[in-house]
Amino acid sequence: MKAQAPAFPTLVESIFPSSGLMHDSAAVVVASLFIAVCAQIQIHLPFTPVPLSGGTLGVLYAGALLGSRRGAAAVLLYLLEGSAGLPFFSGGAAGFVHLLGPTGGYLVGFPVGAFATGLFAERGWDRTPGRAFLAMLAGSLPIFAFGLIGLSRFVPGSTLLAQGLWPFVPGDLLKSAVSAGLLPLGWNLLGGKRS
Repeated sequence: MKAQAPAFPTLVESIFPSSGLMHDSAAVVVASLFIAVCAQIQIHLPFTPVPLSGGTLGVLYAGALLGSRRGAAAVLLYLLEGSAGLPFFSGGAAGFVHLLGPTGGYLVGFPVGAFATGLFAERGWDRTPGRAFLAMLAGSLPIFAFGLIGLSRFVPGSTLLAQGLWPFVPGDLLKSAVSAGLLPLGWNLLGGKRS
């Protein structure tokens, strides 16, 4: 049984409407590199082993721009690249060991976050500011959930939210607000093109 096409094409599908294995592969590779570039933006916080990182923004944009499956595939490729030794993780870190450390849960949650954001984009939620804001927040939820589960092995339960959630909420709200402007702007520049 053939999978049903999304009700709305993603922004990338509207700009580059051709499809096929080569097209999809190129989009996934470029998105994985974009995530790696975003991940180099990091701010260390003295009270937690989890840095503020631009990688999450790259992950959510991969989902929003490519859709659920290709967005998740781009993130999986990014994780494979970083695990294999390329300096793609936050701040230029590399190696499989990072999937087992304090930030490992967040990394494991990345593909789920991209998939969730992509699902919303495939339903047209990237076309208006309010819905784009909610779609980006929805993509952040599984990242935080997996992240907190992983971090709970390294910090006391009494400080888990203070070290793994609360410091990152303002940044997520800001990233979502910026995306709420940029994603609909992209559609406006295309003249609201649907296919």
